[in-house]
Amino acid sequence: MTLNRRQFVGGLVGTGAVLGLAACGRMGSGPAPLASGVTAASTRTTGTGQVRSFSLRARAVTVDLGGEVVDTWAYGDSVPGVALRATAGDRVLVDFTNDLPMATSVHWHGLAIRNDMDGVPGVTTPETPPGGSFAFDFVVPDAGTHWFHPHHGLQLDRGLYAPFIVDDPNEPGSYDAEWIVVLDDWTDGVGLSPERILSDLRAAGGAGADGGMGGMMGDHGGMGDHSGMGGMSGMGGMDGGDVAYPLYLVNGRVSSDPQTLAARPGDRVRLRMINAAADTIFTVALDGHDLTVTHSDGFPVVPIATSSVRMGMGERYDATVTLGDGVFALVAQPVGKSGLARALVRTGTGAVPPAGRRPAAFDEPPLTVDRLRSAPEAALPMVDPETEQDILLSGSMTPYVWTINGTTYADTVPLTIRYGDAGRLRIRNMSMMSHPVHLHGHTFQIGAAGGGGARKDTVLVPPMRGISVDMVADNPGSWMVHCHNAYHAEAGMMTRLDYAA
Repeated sequence: MTLNRRQFVGGLVGTGAVLGLAACGRMGSGPAPLASGVTAASTRTTGTGQVRSFSLRARAVTVDLGGEVVDTWAYGDSVPGVALRATAGDRVLVDFTNDLPMATSVHWHGLAIRNDMDGVPGVTTPETPPGGSFAFDFVVPDAGTHWFHPHHGLQLDRGLYAPFIVDDPNEPGSYDAEWIVVLDDWTDGVGLSPERILSDLRAAGGAGADGGMGGMMGDHGGMGDHSGMGGMSGMGGMDGGDVAYPLYLVNGRVSSDPQTLAARPGDRVRLRMINAAADTIFTVALDGHDLTVTHSDGFPVVPIATSSVRMGMGERYDATVTLGDGVFALVAQPVGKSGLARALVRTGTGAVPPAGRRPAAFDEPPLTVDRLRSAPEAALPMVDPETEQDILLSGSMTPYVWTINGTTYADTVPLTIRYGDAGRLRIRNMSMMSHPVHLHGHTFQIGAAGGGGARKDTVLVPPMRGISVDMVADNPGSWMVHCHNAYHAEAGMMTRLDYAA
């Protein structure tokens, strides 16, 4: 469907007003209105009338990663934390308690919820002090595989993360089992602390104490096509991140003592894969099988078969697979780094594959976002953008500083947009590292709205390449835009998208 600007903006604002009255009537008392007076994001959905209540506690714990017992921080008693689950349109109440020795926060990654619930201290939601609590109250508008984690310094590089699955009531669910697969890079309790790693990166101006190396600032040439999908294939460059981790995990287990996922031969399984790593891009494959990718960042894509898929930090991919008979390794290979993360899939008898076995799929190019096509129902309405703004990613290992539009977050000039506008963000990576760019509170379409690009909230932008994404300004407030490499974000690679009055 193609709309002109007047039809698009008028329809969007009008629908928001109608749904807002309906939602308020059903939900009764909820969070206070935003201070700016803009309509809360909960007006984006009519709601199911269902209320889901959860308790969440951040605390210091001792966990067994599979022969490696570590002291860390986690949600509850496990790493990852127990998944939360709701249905699109549900009202979610989360009673959060902070039992950590320092302040923390909870960001609901991928959930386009109301601004004051987004969990970014100093921007949307107050931090939760030690011994304090916070009552989250929001409506989940979109189905999909999502997750949550702190937006507080380098706390993400501990065990503070867990899945948040939002079910689609209209999805047939034609599979025999569902497995959530959470990938992570791990240092807490077995290597240097995240804070020490950052301190050493800054002091060394390029090499961490563990020998990790990262990318360097590039010149401003050779950007390639950034009109949409151009330049997205080929993930060359120094993609090994800045930190060489002692361990890589699948669902909180090391490769030498992996989790076993059991099924029957011939079962069709849905995999919900989340890259919760702080500094590591992964390529994922199930040895001896092809995966059919069905969703990216929660939104459906035209199903595509692949032997492996590449996942940037913060990204999520759903895939289905029909299982053979035997024991197989589900392997996540850290790009540009040594080591593997893996789980085992057992459908019958057979020898356990050696811990260091690499699937043959890793010898072929992985699936990357440029090959994904949005399912028609997930595409944004086709409309010309009201605004076009640049997001220029650059940085340096010497000194260790990463920037957006030439400044660190302390000196950022926010992007701006008006409620109801269609916007285009031109992202250009001017460094020799890939950067996963995450937009809070919204999703975007790769390339032009209404086109064929995937619908996402986090996109991995290759070195010295560019990409254009279109979005709809339907969720008022002030929202973070940042690299989801935790060390780059902490070193300044963040800005905001602010709604104009």
